[in-house]
Amino acid sequence: MDIFAFPPLTLLLDGAYRALLSLSQLLEPLAGGASAALAVMLVTLLVRALLIPVGVSQAKAEQMRARLAPRLRELQKRHGKDAERLQRETLQLYRSENASPLAGCLPLLVQAAVVGILYTLFLRPEIAGHANELLAHDLLGAPLGTSLLSAIGGGIDLATGLVWGAVLLVILVVAEITRRFFRPQVPDEGPLAAPGMLGVLNALHYLTAAFAVIVPLAAALYLVVTVTWTLVQRVLLRRRYPLPAA
Repeated sequence: MDIFAFPPLTLLLDGAYRALLSLSQLLEPLAGGASAALAVMLVTLLVRALLIPVGVSQAKAEQMRARLAPRLRELQKRHGKDAERLQRETLQLYRSENASPLAGCLPLLVQAAVVGILYTLFLRPEIAGHANELLAHDLLGAPLGTSLLSAIGGGIDLATGLVWGAVLLVILVVAEITRRFFRPQVPDEGPLAAPGMLGVLNALHYLTAAFAVIVPLAAALYLVVTVTWTLVQRVLLRRRYPLPAA
């Protein structure tokens, strides 16, 4: 079933297509054949700039969770055998602090929607019944509508290999820096305290690179810009909202 055959989603996709194509054409005198790639990166920057207030809320939520961690561990010790009581007491603790355990989820939802639209825009030969002109664009010879997996399967050329190598290198470097400077806090007890769980949590930093391999290059460019933005933003906000000392 094609969800974009649903009229409201068809209009949404067509609107996104026309906006991105218009921006690409506007940038063409400056960027030439890379205008669509530059348009994708500018859209990414715009989305992340609009999400700055939410990023601040996310940093506050992280600070709040770190501050409440000792009290949450105490509740776990007291009511660990009574799941219903533990859930009730946990929610009560968050309410007493005027906080939400789901605080900071909005950026993930918004970015998932943007990546989904970009993925679709550079995957379909037709958008709302007309030819998809975005598929004719590339970045230094690497087609924006082709994933690395597809490029390898079809016989990858040097230009495409170099572009994808640069994309994955940036994502992996950012992931490694993030892993080193923002280590996950694993509790002494509970499911996250299981042996090897820290390794699993660390491995999650590299999921973006794995995901980038299977999406069109345009969506991978979005990921490059957004993970870099996220790292810089987290560093700045961590200074503004430091976590309490252990």
